[in-house]
Amino acid sequence: MQAWQVHENGEPREVMRLAEVEPPTPGEGQVLLRVRAANVNFPDALLCRGQYQLRPPLPFTPGVEICGETEDGRRVIANPALPYGGFAEYALADARALLPVPDALDDAEAAALHIGYQTGWFGLHRRARLEAGETLLVHAASGGVGSAAVQLGKAAGARVIGVVGGADKAAVARELGCDVVVDRRTGDVVAAVKEATGGRGADVIYDPVGGEAYAQSAKLVAFEGRIVVVGFASGSIPSPALNHALVKNYSILGLHWGLYHTKNPKLVLRCHEELTELAARGAIKPLISERVPLAGAADAVQRVADGVTTGRIAVLPPNGATA
Repeated sequence: MQAWQVHENGEPREVMRLAEVEPPTPGEGQVLLRVRAANVNFPDALLCRGQYQLRPPLPFTPGVEICGETEDGRRVIANPALPYGGFAEYALADARALLPVPDALDDAEAAALHIGYQTGWFGLHRRARLEAGETLLVHAASGGVGSAAVQLGKAAGARVIGVVGGADKAAVARELGCDVVVDRRTGDVVAAVKEATGGRGADVIYDPVGGEAYAQSAKLVAFEGRIVVVGFASGSIPSPALNHALVKNYSILGLHWGLYHTKNPKLVLRCHEELTELAARGAIKPLISERVPLAGAADAVQRVADGVTTGRIAVLPPNGATA
């Protein structure tokens, strides 16, 4: 089979190599899946760089979420078991963690439903307890993680403010349903959000960026607001001033979605059921900006790493879905 492999750490475009290898052999509790579509995530770039919290042995195949097909023909959503990731024709996965694909979604959309939407659901509902009528601010609103949070926020009845970088991304954020869009490249984020909220700020802030975005969040969070820390795509991990949280009565909430697989797996299933229902009624639909062949995976991962994409890029192996 064809599979992308990383033999040394570095930038994705430089270290990912497409090779002809033997299909992996399932271990105990694992299943071999034919990859129908694999979604590109920022952690794929971190894996290539050796900067992710999980460091699979070299060589490994990146690709952390897929829509796959079981031996009996079922479409499933899965997180591949590294080092046999999803940028390949076949991948391994935990047989107990397979999730059914919602009928409303095609293979590429299904591959993008898992990590970003589960993270958004847990962040907004489990951690921040977002309520209808509240104001939600989403950093990097046109990206894969941000676009999921925007859709989930709108589905929950929130007023959504999206922060983006560039005119093209601003247009995508508006199409996603953001009530207010702020382009950080051409405007003052803090001033624009304060104006949009009458000086009150946002009740919930969803931050997958860190760095300067977090500094803005601390200035913009409302009284008794909640900042959900999802990741640090900027590469800069902030050091919050806890006295500031005390003075303004706001909460700083961390979210590592992967922990729920071991700490409370039933919640992952419940979340998927709710996401399936939302997809069935059209309230959410993963934004697939590009569908590329397997040969284009390294370039796709690099572009996601560089922050120049919107929505999700789906990688389609030759034996999987069609573009």
